[in-house]
Amino acid sequence: MPYVQPEIVRIALRIEGQRIAYSWGGGHGGDPGPSKGTCAGYRGSILPCPAERTRGLDCSGLSRWVYAQAHGHDVLGPGTTNDQVRRMRRVVSALPGDLVFFGRTTAKGLDTHHVGIYLGDGKMINAPETGAFVRVDPISRLKDFAGFYRL
Repeated sequence: MPYVQPEIVRIALRIEGQRIAYSWGGGHGGDPGPSKGTCAGYRGSILPCPAERTRGLDCSGLSRWVYAQAHGHDVLGPGTTNDQVRRMRRVVSALPGDLVFFGRTTAKGLDTHHVGIYLGDGKMINAPETGAFVRVDPISRLKDFAGFYRL
């Protein structure tokens, strides 16, 4: 696999500047990229659920779209954070462009709920929650860090 980490960061930073809204399930259509989301499984604080009328990305939709652009094809697929983490390998020393997952270890393995794109220096680009735009956040914003992963 070619070394694409710097390209991943460049693409993610460009997307962050576009003010793309968070949308639960957004980015999981046939092709990667912003799309209307779904209210199935929605547990957000904004009611009624705005996902079906909001074109945007959720966290795994963002990572899918960035990685597809960097690799030239859809390497992560339309699944959830759990589907994405299973396609990757955990790394101890993260490089900018790796994915950072959040969740917990269960008897069945890692159960994730969030993913961001690592920028270095303790920061990530992510689609954090309903009502927000794709943005840069400190990794420490979430308390259940599960690890860094790379294709």
